[in-house]
Amino acid sequence: MNEVELQNRPQDNQAQHSPAPSPPRSSHDSPTGYQNELPETELRRDLKERHVNMIAFSCCVGIGLFLQNGKVIFLAGPGLAIIAYLLAGSVMWCAIGSLGEMTALFPIQGSIFVFPARFLDVGIGYAAGWMSWFSWVVTVAAEVLAVAQLFNFRFDENYLKETAHYSPPSLGWKVGQDINPAVWVLIFLVVILAVNCLPVLWYGRLEYIFGCMKMVFIVGLIMFNIVVSASQPVDHRSHGWTYDDPYGFRSQNMTIHADTPNEVVITGNTGVFLGMWTAITTVIWSMIGFEAVSITAAECANLETRRIIKMGTRKICLRIILLYTLGTLVVGFNVPYTDYNLRNLAISAITPGQNSIFILAAVRNNIHGWPHLFNAFFIFSATTSGINSLYLSSRILHALASIPEVWPKYKVFQSIKSRLERTTIGVPHGAVFMSWLFGLLAFLAANDAPQKQLGRMATNSAVSMLIVYAIICLTYIQFYGCIDEAAQGHNDAVNDVGINQQAYNRRNKQTFPYMSRGQWFKALYGFIGCSLLAVFNGWQSFVGPFSRSDFVASYISLTGSLLQLPIFLVIVMAYHVKQDGWDPRNWERNSSPETRLTNPPPKILARPTPTAVESQGRTKDGSSAIDREVPEPVSAPRAAWNNTKPFRGWIWSWMK
Repeated sequence: MNEVELQNRPQDNQAQHSPAPSPPRSSHDSPTGYQNELPETELRRDLKERHVNMIAFSCCVGIGLFLQNGKVIFLAGPGLAIIAYLLAGSVMWCAIGSLGEMTALFPIQGSIFVFPARFLDVGIGYAAGWMSWFSWVVTVAAEVLAVAQLFNFRFDENYLKETAHYSPPSLGWKVGQDINPAVWVLIFLVVILAVNCLPVLWYGRLEYIFGCMKMVFIVGLIMFNIVVSASQPVDHRSHGWTYDDPYGFRSQNMTIHADTPNEVVITGNTGVFLGMWTAITTVIWSMIGFEAVSITAAECANLETRRIIKMGTRKICLRIILLYTLGTLVVGFNVPYTDYNLRNLAISAITPGQNSIFILAAVRNNIHGWPHLFNAFFIFSATTSGINSLYLSSRILHALASIPEVWPKYKVFQSIKSRLERTTIGVPHGAVFMSWLFGLLAFLAANDAPQKQLGRMATNSAVSMLIVYAIICLTYIQFYGCIDEAAQGHNDAVNDVGINQQAYNRRNKQTFPYMSRGQWFKALYGFIGCSLLAVFNGWQSFVGPFSRSDFVASYISLTGSLLQLPIFLVIVMAYHVKQDGWDPRNWERNSSPETRLTNPPPKILARPTPTAVESQGRTKDGSSAIDREVPEPVSAPRAAWNNTKPFRGWIWSWMK
């Protein structure tokens, strides 16, 4: 039975609430890459492997690395900061590996919430979908608000004179002081909206360019700090002077409410542990976006013949963890963790470019010109990350709009749903615009304290995604058991539709698209890690005096699951009220066990097989391998160039 027959196969009454939308039909079968007649609710599968990889990479590299890296080093110290990045990266890798394996087998639209709906509960899945969407629209506003902050680039003259010994004792952008931040917010919001209205193929091409630029910049930033540490334009006692007394490998204490009358200093091993824990939660926000590989699956081409999801998931994890860790390592040799500009440690504060540790590395070594270049690129990075955040939020909202059960039956909601589901040239412009409207929150930059609003928004976004990641890990544990049962022939639903059992066999590398070793244990590790980070991320708000605003920022997304207040739990309850009535005794778990593994059917990796003639050692024209001409000898320069082919291939695979 082929895929089309399976998708059109009528389902029984018990499966009528199946939440999973069918994968969008591929549009690249036509010679031009577009279909002449495309239904108005479908996305176009035009993205290539390189587009998917760079969309995910560019999405992660926003302000998290460039503005938050110094905060991580201040919290944990230069040595423990590296460990914090590795630990946070391992949690993210395990969570996204779970989503990647499920998406590779079932490349469906809205995978980040459809899989929890299939394998846990429909209400939980829809709650995860809305929280993911909320997280990404908040990230759009946070990135634009960061852009407005970055234009306010100016160092304190006393710092330049007394600490950095910078000459001349003035460094900043006049344009950022004379123009209202709301102007920058409006300009960059329009740019973000315009790029997201492009056809997805052109969007992917732009993002590939943006991603390559970011990758080259980060590598250059690493090399810059290596050269500065080795040459020491400002002489220090040794090349590792930031690890010597009075500094060190780790931070000596944990400071809460720094530079305020209520400052609290926790010393000893307790202070070191709390600083390390806070550093890990800070790192998590800078790594959110790994799931972009799976969200773009509905618009990927050649999923049947290429391991796009598998390679994309691995590449984004390796790239981000490696580059972030190396960047932290090298910059830690040039700036001590006690630098005054790193001390802004309010729970929810993200500050302008003069607080970036990478800019401080140049300033403290009396290097001119580079701080301006760095700050300008940070603006570009935040803008492109905002573009990606709007793309992801719009695709999640479009996927939610394609599921009738998500929306109330009232006419006004159904009208909104139909508009959000509609596409033009394969782009859900309604979902794009609706998500973009929440970016107007960035106009908070027009008031006197944008840093705290930005930080609290970022904290709330991170907590929301941690909850979603924990749900994904739990979903994978259930998914693992289901496909193992199907592979052994013990699943009646799979047997009834006649799907080959080997399609679910994780050990069959010839057909199974993505298998990560030990993924069940990784999923368990990711679930525990994400849960602990979500629950204890805002512990500082409880240290006196109690900070109500920071508590809300850290726990408002979590209240739904812990305190039964309206966010997560209310969405789950709303679904069951809609489906099962007001009496909780009638609520039943709905996870569509009859169709979770069959609608749509799993993707089986297609591998090209040699022809009978080729398998006997003959070419297509019938000549044997012995009859082939011996290649002519080449010159030494040409041979040397040919010898670099493996290295060039490795570079291309890294950039691809």
